[in-house]
Amino acid sequence: MSARAIFLFVLMACALAARALPAPQGTRPVKPDNVRFGDPTSIGRNLQDDLYGVIKKIGKNEIILDKTKFGVDQSIRLEPKTKYVRDRKASSLDKLEIGDPVYVNVKTEKKTGVMTAKKVISGVIAAP
Repeated sequence: MSARAIFLFVLMACALAARALPAPQGTRPVKPDNVRFGDPTSIGRNLQDDLYGVIKKIGKNEIILDKTKFGVDQSIRLEPKTKYVRDRKASSLDKLEIGDPVYVNVKTEKKTGVMTAKKVISGVIAAP
């Protein structure tokens, strides 16, 4: 073997050994100083479990949402105890308009799959 081949072999062995070393215990990950848009792990935490959609139809006992994660129109049942929030303030069903983007906190019945709205949020969304 030539000296060059031995040198390359040792260099590769060192690189593989350094890669296999475990991370030091008790250290925390370093946060970058140049976070441009804030901490991405905290944005939208208050809405991550809600269903997003655009109101297509408003009825007395239900709203139909378009552009949901399901890809089809989704019917959401409304109850008298459903809460409505618009621009961070308490609102009512008659303030909703067709075409409004909304986040709906739903309760899904396990047997039937019917979704009932617990809270409908529209307008300016409240920060977490």
